[in-house]
Amino acid sequence: MTTAPSRSGPVSAPIAGGLDDASRARDLARMKWRATGLLILAAVIFVICLIIGEDTGAWVGYVKATAEASMVGALADWFAVTALFRHPLRIPIPHTAIIPNKKDQFGASLGAFIQQNFLTESVLDDKIRSLDVPTRIAEWLDQPGHARKLGNSLGAAMVGITTVLRDEDIQPAVSQMVDRRLRDTPAAPALARVLAVAVEGGHHQTLLTAGLRGLNRFLDENRIVLRNALGDESPEWVPDWVDDRVFQRGFKALQSFLDGVAADDQHELRNSLDVRLRAYISALNNDPVTAAKVDALKEELLDQPAVREWSGSLWRAIKTGLVEAGTDPDSELRQRLELSIVHIGHLLRDDPELRDKLGGWIQNAVRYVARTYAEDIADLIGGTVARWDTDETSRRIELQVGRDLQFIRINGTVVGALAGLVIYTVSQLLS
Repeated sequence: MTTAPSRSGPVSAPIAGGLDDASRARDLARMKWRATGLLILAAVIFVICLIIGEDTGAWVGYVKATAEASMVGALADWFAVTALFRHPLRIPIPHTAIIPNKKDQFGASLGAFIQQNFLTESVLDDKIRSLDVPTRIAEWLDQPGHARKLGNSLGAAMVGITTVLRDEDIQPAVSQMVDRRLRDTPAAPALARVLAVAVEGGHHQTLLTAGLRGLNRFLDENRIVLRNALGDESPEWVPDWVDDRVFQRGFKALQSFLDGVAADDQHELRNSLDVRLRAYISALNNDPVTAAKVDALKEELLDQPAVREWSGSLWRAIKTGLVEAGTDPDSELRQRLELSIVHIGHLLRDDPELRDKLGGWIQNAVRYVARTYAEDIADLIGGTVARWDTDETSRRIELQVGRDLQFIRINGTVVGALAGLVIYTVSQLLS
Protein backbone atom coordinates (compact mmCIF):
# COMPACT_ATOMS: atom_id res chain seq x y z
CA MET A 1 0.00 0.00 0.00
CA THR A 2 1.39 3.39 -0.90
CA THR A 3 1.65 6.27 1.48
CA ALA A 4 -0.02 9.59 0.91
CA PRO A 5 1.80 11.75 -1.62
CA SER A 6 4.24 14.24 -0.25
CA ARG A 7 3.17 17.88 -0.24
CA SER A 8 6.70 19.21 -0.09
CA GLY A 9 6.76 19.94 -3.82
CA PRO A 10 5.15 22.85 -5.64
CA VAL A 11 1.61 23.70 -4.65
CA SER A 12 0.40 23.34 -8.23
CA ALA A 13 1.83 22.19 -11.50
CA PRO A 14 0.54 22.52 -15.07
CA ILE A 15 -1.14 19.60 -16.78
CA ALA A 16 -0.19 18.73 -20.32
CA GLY A 17 -3.11 19.47 -22.62
CA GLY A 18 -4.15 17.50 -25.67
CA LEU A 19 -4.45 18.74 -29.22
CA ASP A 20 -8.21 18.05 -29.18
CA ASP A 21 -9.03 20.15 -26.07
CA ALA A 22 -10.68 22.87 -28.16
CA SER A 23 -12.83 20.30 -29.96
CA ARG A 24 -13.81 18.66 -26.68
CA ALA A 25 -14.72 22.04 -25.21
CA ARG A 26 -17.02 22.78 -28.18
CA ASP A 27 -18.68 19.36 -27.90
CA LEU A 28 -19.17 19.80 -24.15
CA ALA A 29 -20.73 23.26 -24.63
CA ARG A 30 -23.16 21.90 -27.23
CA MET A 31 -24.21 19.02 -24.97
CA LYS A 32 -24.71 21.39 -22.04
CA TRP A 33 -27.00 23.58 -24.15
CA ARG A 34 -28.97 20.56 -25.28
CA ALA A 35 -29.48 19.34 -21.72
CA THR A 36 -30.31 22.85 -20.50
CA GLY A 37 -32.61 23.36 -23.48
CA LEU A 38 -34.68 20.33 -22.48
CA LEU A 39 -34.98 21.76 -18.95
CA ILE A 40 -36.10 25.12 -20.35
CA LEU A 41 -38.58 23.39 -22.64
CA ALA A 42 -40.07 21.47 -19.71
CA ALA A 43 -40.31 24.70 -17.69
CA VAL A 44 -42.04 26.54 -20.55
CA ILE A 45 -44.54 23.72 -20.97
CA PHE A 46 -45.19 23.71 -17.23
CA VAL A 47 -45.82 27.49 -17.19
CA ILE A 48 -48.14 27.21 -20.18
CA CYS A 49 -50.11 24.50 -18.39
CA LEU A 50 -50.40 26.76 -15.32
CA ILE A 51 -51.67 29.61 -17.46
CA ILE A 52 -54.30 27.71 -19.40
CA GLY A 53 -55.41 25.74 -16.32
CA GLU A 54 -56.79 22.26 -16.09
CA ASP A 55 -60.31 23.47 -16.90
CA THR A 56 -59.31 23.48 -20.54
CA GLY A 57 -59.21 19.71 -20.57
CA ALA A 58 -58.05 16.64 -18.72
CA TRP A 59 -54.99 16.39 -20.94
CA VAL A 60 -53.54 19.51 -19.35
CA GLY A 61 -53.02 17.70 -16.08
CA TYR A 62 -51.10 14.94 -17.80
CA VAL A 63 -48.88 17.39 -19.63
CA LYS A 64 -48.36 19.47 -16.50
CA ALA A 65 -47.37 16.43 -14.42
CA THR A 66 -45.04 15.27 -17.15
CA ALA A 67 -43.32 18.68 -17.43
CA GLU A 68 -43.11 19.04 -13.65
CA ALA A 69 -41.46 15.65 -13.18
CA SER A 70 -39.19 16.36 -16.14
CA MET A 71 -37.95 19.56 -14.45
CA VAL A 72 -37.37 17.72 -11.19
CA GLY A 73 -35.36 15.00 -12.93
CA ALA A 74 -33.37 17.53 -14.97
CA LEU A 75 -32.54 19.67 -11.93
CA ALA A 76 -31.58 16.66 -9.83
CA ASP A 77 -29.20 15.32 -12.47
CA TRP A 78 -27.81 18.81 -13.17
CA PHE A 79 -27.01 19.09 -9.48
CA ALA A 80 -25.39 15.62 -9.42
CA VAL A 81 -23.22 16.26 -12.50
CA THR A 82 -22.23 19.77 -11.44
CA ALA A 83 -21.38 18.65 -7.91
CA LEU A 84 -18.61 16.46 -9.32
CA PHE A 85 -16.63 19.44 -10.60
CA ARG A 86 -17.71 22.52 -8.63
CA HIS A 87 -20.16 23.92 -6.08
CA PRO A 88 -23.59 24.31 -7.73
CA LEU A 89 -24.42 28.02 -8.07
CA ARG A 90 -21.12 28.65 -6.15
CA ILE A 91 -22.90 27.64 -2.93
CA PRO A 92 -20.51 25.56 -0.72
CA ILE A 93 -22.99 22.75 -0.18
CA PRO A 94 -21.44 19.79 1.68
CA HIS A 95 -20.25 16.88 -0.49
CA THR A 96 -20.08 18.96 -3.66
CA ALA A 97 -17.03 19.91 -5.77
CA ILE A 98 -15.95 16.32 -5.22
CA ILE A 99 -13.08 16.19 -7.70
CA PRO A 100 -11.36 19.42 -6.52
CA ASN A 101 -11.78 18.45 -2.86
CA LYS A 102 -10.77 14.81 -3.26
CA LYS A 103 -8.06 15.25 -5.93
CA ASP A 104 -5.18 14.20 -3.68
CA GLN A 105 -7.05 11.15 -2.40
CA PHE A 106 -7.95 10.20 -5.96
CA GLY A 107 -4.28 10.41 -6.95
CA ALA A 108 -3.16 8.25 -4.03
CA SER A 109 -5.94 5.75 -4.68
CA LEU A 110 -5.10 5.66 -8.38
CA GLY A 111 -1.44 4.98 -7.62
CA ALA A 112 -2.34 2.22 -5.16
CA PHE A 113 -4.81 0.72 -7.64
CA ILE A 114 -2.22 0.61 -10.41
CA GLN A 115 0.36 -0.86 -8.04
CA GLN A 116 -1.95 -3.61 -6.80
CA ASN A 117 -3.64 -4.48 -10.09
CA PHE A 118 -1.17 -3.65 -12.87
CA LEU A 119 2.37 -3.67 -11.46
CA THR A 120 2.26 -7.30 -10.36
CA GLU A 121 4.51 -10.04 -11.71
CA SER A 122 1.61 -12.25 -12.82
CA VAL A 123 -0.09 -9.48 -14.80
CA LEU A 124 3.17 -8.30 -16.36
CA ASP A 125 4.24 -11.86 -17.23
CA ASP A 126 0.98 -12.52 -19.06
CA LYS A 127 1.23 -9.23 -20.93
CA ILE A 128 4.86 -9.76 -21.95
CA ARG A 129 4.13 -13.29 -23.15
CA SER A 130 1.19 -12.04 -25.21
CA LEU A 131 3.31 -9.27 -26.75
CA ASP A 132 6.06 -11.74 -27.82
CA VAL A 133 8.63 -8.96 -27.77
CA PRO A 134 11.58 -10.98 -29.24
CA THR A 135 9.55 -11.92 -32.34
CA ARG A 136 8.46 -8.32 -32.79
CA ILE A 137 12.06 -7.16 -32.51
CA ALA A 138 13.14 -9.74 -35.09
CA GLU A 139 10.36 -8.71 -37.49
CA TRP A 140 11.19 -5.03 -37.04
CA LEU A 141 14.90 -5.54 -37.64
CA ASP A 142 14.16 -7.70 -40.70
CA GLN A 143 12.38 -4.85 -42.48
CA PRO A 144 14.53 -2.84 -44.92
CA GLY A 145 15.81 0.45 -43.62
CA HIS A 146 15.22 -0.26 -39.93
CA ALA A 147 18.83 -1.28 -39.34
CA ARG A 148 19.91 2.04 -40.86
CA LYS A 149 17.46 3.96 -38.62
CA LEU A 150 18.68 2.14 -35.52
CA GLY A 151 22.27 2.70 -36.61
CA ASN A 152 21.55 6.43 -37.00
CA SER A 153 20.08 6.52 -33.50
CA LEU A 154 23.02 4.64 -31.99
CA GLY A 155 25.47 6.84 -33.87
CA ALA A 156 23.75 9.98 -32.60
CA ALA A 157 23.73 8.57 -29.07
CA MET A 158 27.42 7.74 -29.34
CA VAL A 159 28.22 11.27 -30.50
CA GLY A 160 26.04 12.73 -27.75
CA ILE A 161 27.74 10.69 -25.04
CA THR A 162 31.24 11.59 -26.21
CA THR A 163 30.20 15.25 -26.41
CA VAL A 164 28.73 15.32 -22.92
CA LEU A 165 31.72 13.62 -21.31
CA ARG A 166 34.33 16.14 -20.21
CA ASP A 167 37.83 15.54 -21.55
CA GLU A 168 39.46 16.54 -18.26
CA ASP A 169 37.48 13.77 -16.51
CA ILE A 170 37.85 10.99 -19.07
CA GLN A 171 41.36 11.57 -20.37
CA PRO A 172 43.21 10.79 -17.10
CA ALA A 173 41.05 7.69 -16.58
CA VAL A 174 41.79 6.38 -20.09
CA SER A 175 45.49 7.16 -19.68
CA GLN A 176 45.63 5.43 -16.31
CA MET A 177 43.70 2.40 -17.61
CA VAL A 178 46.00 1.99 -20.64
CA ASP A 179 49.13 2.47 -18.54
CA ARG A 180 47.98 -0.04 -15.91
CA ARG A 181 46.98 -2.54 -18.58
CA LEU A 182 50.37 -2.29 -20.30
CA ARG A 183 52.28 -2.55 -17.03
CA ASP A 184 50.25 -5.54 -15.83
CA THR A 185 50.70 -7.43 -19.11
CA PRO A 186 53.97 -9.48 -19.18
CA ALA A 187 56.02 -8.33 -22.15
CA ALA A 188 58.09 -11.49 -22.67
CA PRO A 189 55.25 -13.86 -23.72
CA ALA A 190 53.81 -11.23 -26.07
CA LEU A 191 57.20 -10.59 -27.67
CA ALA A 192 57.78 -14.35 -27.95
CA ARG A 193 54.47 -14.80 -29.82
CA VAL A 194 55.31 -11.97 -32.21
CA LEU A 195 58.77 -13.38 -32.96
CA ALA A 196 57.38 -16.93 -33.31
CA VAL A 197 54.88 -15.75 -35.91
CA ALA A 198 57.66 -13.89 -37.74
CA VAL A 199 59.99 -16.94 -37.73
CA GLU A 200 57.31 -19.45 -38.74
CA GLY A 201 56.25 -17.25 -41.65
CA GLY A 202 59.77 -16.38 -42.72
CA HIS A 203 59.08 -12.71 -42.16
CA HIS A 204 62.36 -12.22 -40.29
CA GLN A 205 64.28 -13.26 -43.42
CA THR A 206 62.25 -10.85 -45.56
CA LEU A 207 63.01 -8.12 -43.05
CA LEU A 208 66.70 -9.03 -43.10
CA THR A 209 66.79 -8.87 -46.90
CA ALA A 210 65.15 -5.46 -46.91
CA GLY A 211 67.53 -4.26 -44.21
CA LEU A 212 70.65 -5.46 -46.08
CA ARG A 213 69.57 -3.82 -49.32
CA GLY A 214 68.68 -0.63 -47.52
CA LEU A 215 72.07 -0.64 -45.78
CA ASN A 216 73.82 -1.15 -49.11
CA ARG A 217 72.01 1.84 -50.62
CA PHE A 218 72.84 3.91 -47.56
CA LEU A 219 76.56 3.07 -47.90
CA ASP A 220 76.57 3.88 -51.59
CA GLU A 221 74.82 7.21 -51.05
CA ASN A 222 77.34 8.17 -48.34
CA ARG A 223 80.51 6.88 -50.08
CA ILE A 224 82.26 10.28 -50.00
CA VAL A 225 81.46 10.80 -46.33
CA LEU A 226 82.89 7.39 -45.44
CA ARG A 227 86.01 8.04 -47.60
CA ASN A 228 86.63 11.34 -45.82
CA ALA A 229 86.19 9.68 -42.46
CA LEU A 230 88.85 7.10 -43.43
CA GLY A 231 91.18 9.92 -44.52
CA ASP A 232 90.73 11.66 -41.19
CA GLU A 233 91.65 8.50 -39.28
CA SER A 234 94.62 7.56 -41.52
CA PRO A 235 98.14 8.67 -40.44
CA GLU A 236 99.42 11.77 -42.19
CA TRP A 237 102.41 9.97 -43.63
CA VAL A 238 100.14 7.58 -45.59
CA PRO A 239 99.62 8.85 -49.17
CA ASP A 240 96.07 9.58 -50.35
CA TRP A 241 96.30 7.08 -53.19
CA VAL A 242 96.93 4.34 -50.61
CA ASP A 243 93.86 5.42 -48.67
CA ASP A 244 91.86 5.40 -51.90
CA ARG A 245 92.87 1.85 -52.77
CA VAL A 246 92.22 0.59 -49.25
CA PHE A 247 88.81 2.26 -49.15
CA GLN A 248 87.80 1.02 -52.60
CA ARG A 249 88.75 -2.57 -51.84
CA GLY A 250 87.14 -2.57 -48.41
CA PHE A 251 84.00 -0.78 -49.59
CA LYS A 252 83.56 -3.11 -52.55
CA ALA A 253 84.12 -6.17 -50.35
CA LEU A 254 81.46 -4.94 -47.87
CA GLN A 255 78.93 -4.28 -50.63
CA SER A 256 79.61 -7.65 -52.22
CA PHE A 257 79.09 -9.35 -48.87
CA LEU A 258 75.80 -7.55 -48.25
CA ASP A 259 74.57 -8.31 -51.78
CA GLY A 260 75.55 -11.95 -51.37
CA VAL A 261 73.67 -12.38 -48.11
CA ALA A 262 70.61 -10.58 -49.55
CA ALA A 263 70.58 -12.79 -52.66
CA ASP A 264 71.29 -16.16 -50.97
CA ASP A 265 68.28 -17.58 -49.09
CA GLN A 266 70.49 -20.30 -47.60
CA HIS A 267 73.37 -18.08 -46.49
CA GLU A 268 75.03 -19.04 -43.24
CA LEU A 269 74.22 -15.63 -41.76
CA ARG A 270 70.52 -16.27 -42.37
CA ASN A 271 70.72 -19.68 -40.72
CA SER A 272 72.57 -18.13 -37.78
CA LEU A 273 69.85 -15.47 -37.41
CA ASP A 274 67.15 -18.15 -37.50
CA VAL A 275 68.90 -20.22 -34.81
CA ARG A 276 69.49 -17.22 -32.58
CA LEU A 277 65.85 -16.02 -32.90
CA ARG A 278 64.48 -19.45 -32.02
CA ALA A 279 66.81 -19.62 -29.02
CA TYR A 280 65.70 -16.14 -27.94
CA ILE A 281 62.02 -17.13 -28.26
CA SER A 282 62.67 -20.12 -26.05
CA ALA A 283 64.44 -17.93 -23.51
CA LEU A 284 61.54 -15.48 -23.48
CA ASN A 285 59.17 -18.31 -22.65
CA ASN A 286 61.35 -20.22 -20.19
CA ASP A 287 64.12 -18.02 -18.79
CA PRO A 288 63.01 -15.70 -15.95
CA VAL A 289 66.13 -13.57 -16.32
CA THR A 290 65.45 -12.86 -20.01
CA ALA A 291 61.79 -12.16 -19.25
CA ALA A 292 62.78 -9.78 -16.44
CA LYS A 293 65.07 -7.88 -18.78
CA VAL A 294 62.27 -7.45 -21.34
CA ASP A 295 59.87 -6.29 -18.61
CA ALA A 296 62.45 -3.82 -17.33
CA LEU A 297 62.87 -2.48 -20.86
CA LYS A 298 59.06 -2.17 -21.13
CA GLU A 299 58.88 -0.22 -17.86
CA GLU A 300 61.65 2.08 -19.00
CA LEU A 301 59.83 2.64 -22.29
CA LEU A 302 56.52 3.41 -20.54
CA ASP A 303 58.25 5.97 -18.35
CA GLN A 304 59.47 7.93 -21.35
CA PRO A 305 57.79 11.37 -21.66
CA ALA A 306 56.81 10.73 -25.27
CA VAL A 307 54.97 7.53 -24.35
CA ARG A 308 53.21 9.18 -21.42
CA GLU A 309 52.16 12.04 -23.69
CA TRP A 310 50.80 9.54 -26.21
CA SER A 311 48.73 7.72 -23.59
CA GLY A 312 47.47 11.06 -22.28
CA SER A 313 46.25 12.10 -25.72
CA LEU A 314 44.66 8.72 -26.47
CA TRP A 315 41.16 9.79 -25.37
CA ARG A 316 41.19 12.75 -27.75
CA ALA A 317 42.03 10.46 -30.64
CA ILE A 318 39.32 7.98 -29.62
CA LYS A 319 36.76 10.75 -29.20
CA THR A 320 37.57 12.27 -32.58
CA GLY A 321 37.30 8.88 -34.23
CA LEU A 322 33.97 8.09 -32.55
CA VAL A 323 32.47 11.47 -33.48
CA GLU A 324 33.58 11.18 -37.10
CA ALA A 325 32.40 7.58 -37.40
CA GLY A 326 29.12 8.28 -35.60
CA THR A 327 28.18 11.19 -37.85
CA ASP A 328 29.24 9.53 -41.12
CA PRO A 329 26.62 6.98 -42.27
CA ASP A 330 29.18 5.47 -44.67
CA SER A 331 31.93 5.02 -42.10
CA GLU A 332 33.35 1.57 -41.39
CA LEU A 333 32.04 1.65 -37.82
CA ARG A 334 28.48 2.54 -38.89
CA GLN A 335 28.46 -0.09 -41.63
CA ARG A 336 29.66 -2.79 -39.27
CA LEU A 337 27.13 -1.64 -36.69
CA GLU A 338 24.29 -1.94 -39.20
CA LEU A 339 25.53 -5.35 -40.35
CA SER A 340 25.59 -6.48 -36.72
CA ILE A 341 22.03 -5.23 -36.21
CA VAL A 342 20.82 -7.14 -39.28
CA HIS A 343 22.68 -10.23 -38.09
CA ILE A 344 21.03 -10.02 -34.68
CA GLY A 345 17.63 -9.71 -36.35
CA HIS A 346 18.27 -12.83 -38.44
CA LEU A 347 19.43 -14.76 -35.38
CA LEU A 348 16.27 -13.81 -33.48
CA ARG A 349 14.13 -14.73 -36.47
CA ASP A 350 15.71 -18.15 -37.07
CA ASP A 351 16.67 -19.27 -33.55
CA PRO A 352 13.71 -20.10 -31.25
CA GLU A 353 16.06 -20.82 -28.35
CA LEU A 354 17.59 -17.35 -28.60
CA ARG A 355 14.12 -15.79 -28.70
CA ASP A 356 13.18 -17.72 -25.56
CA LYS A 357 16.32 -16.51 -23.81
CA LEU A 358 15.67 -12.89 -24.78
CA GLY A 359 12.06 -13.22 -23.64
CA GLY A 360 13.26 -14.57 -20.30
CA TRP A 361 15.69 -11.67 -19.90
CA ILE A 362 12.92 -9.17 -20.65
CA GLN A 363 10.58 -10.85 -18.17
CA ASN A 364 13.22 -10.85 -15.46
CA ALA A 365 13.99 -7.17 -16.11
CA VAL A 366 10.30 -6.20 -15.94
CA ARG A 367 9.80 -8.29 -12.81
CA TYR A 368 12.75 -6.57 -11.18
CA VAL A 369 11.38 -3.12 -12.04
CA ALA A 370 7.91 -4.06 -10.75
CA ARG A 371 9.31 -5.64 -7.60
CA THR A 372 11.70 -2.80 -6.84
CA TYR A 373 9.95 0.32 -8.09
CA ALA A 374 6.19 -0.44 -8.00
CA GLU A 375 5.73 1.58 -4.83
CA ASP A 376 7.82 4.43 -6.22
CA ILE A 377 5.70 4.47 -9.39
CA ALA A 378 2.52 4.56 -7.32
CA ASP A 379 3.96 7.43 -5.24
CA LEU A 380 4.92 9.20 -8.46
CA ILE A 381 1.33 8.99 -9.70
CA GLY A 382 -0.13 10.16 -6.40
CA GLY A 383 2.43 12.93 -5.98
CA THR A 384 1.98 14.14 -9.56
CA VAL A 385 -1.80 14.34 -9.19
CA ALA A 386 -1.39 16.12 -5.85
CA ARG A 387 0.76 18.81 -7.50
CA TRP A 388 -1.76 19.46 -10.26
CA ASP A 389 -3.67 22.72 -10.13
CA THR A 390 -7.07 21.96 -8.61
CA ASP A 391 -9.23 24.04 -10.96
CA GLU A 392 -7.26 22.95 -14.01
CA THR A 393 -7.58 19.29 -13.01
CA SER A 394 -11.32 19.62 -12.63
CA ARG A 395 -11.59 21.35 -16.00
CA ARG A 396 -9.47 18.74 -17.77
CA ILE A 397 -11.46 15.85 -16.36
CA GLU A 398 -14.69 17.57 -17.30
CA LEU A 399 -13.40 17.98 -20.86
CA GLN A 400 -12.69 14.24 -21.01
CA VAL A 401 -15.95 12.90 -19.56
CA GLY A 402 -18.27 15.92 -19.34
CA ARG A 403 -19.90 15.33 -22.71
CA ASP A 404 -20.99 11.84 -21.67
CA LEU A 405 -22.16 13.15 -18.29
CA GLN A 406 -24.50 15.57 -20.06
CA PHE A 407 -26.39 12.53 -21.35
CA ILE A 408 -27.18 11.82 -17.70
CA ARG A 409 -28.96 15.18 -17.55
CA ILE A 410 -30.79 14.47 -20.79
CA ASN A 411 -31.74 10.98 -19.63
CA GLY A 412 -32.83 12.38 -16.26
CA THR A 413 -35.08 14.89 -18.02
CA VAL A 414 -36.66 12.22 -20.23
CA VAL A 415 -36.92 9.57 -17.51
CA GLY A 416 -38.38 12.14 -15.09
CA ALA A 417 -41.00 13.11 -17.65
CA LEU A 418 -41.99 9.48 -18.23
CA ALA A 419 -42.01 8.76 -14.49
CA GLY A 420 -44.20 11.82 -13.86
CA LEU A 421 -46.60 10.80 -16.61
CA VAL A 422 -46.84 7.24 -15.26
CA ILE A 423 -47.34 8.39 -11.65
CA TYR A 424 -50.01 10.93 -12.61
CA THR A 425 -51.79 8.38 -14.80
CA VAL A 426 -51.80 5.77 -12.05
CA SER A 427 -53.07 8.34 -9.55
CA GLN A 428 -55.91 9.28 -11.90
CA LEU A 429 -56.87 5.68 -12.44
CA LEU A 430 -56.84 4.93 -8.74
CA SER A 431 -58.93 8.01 -7.92
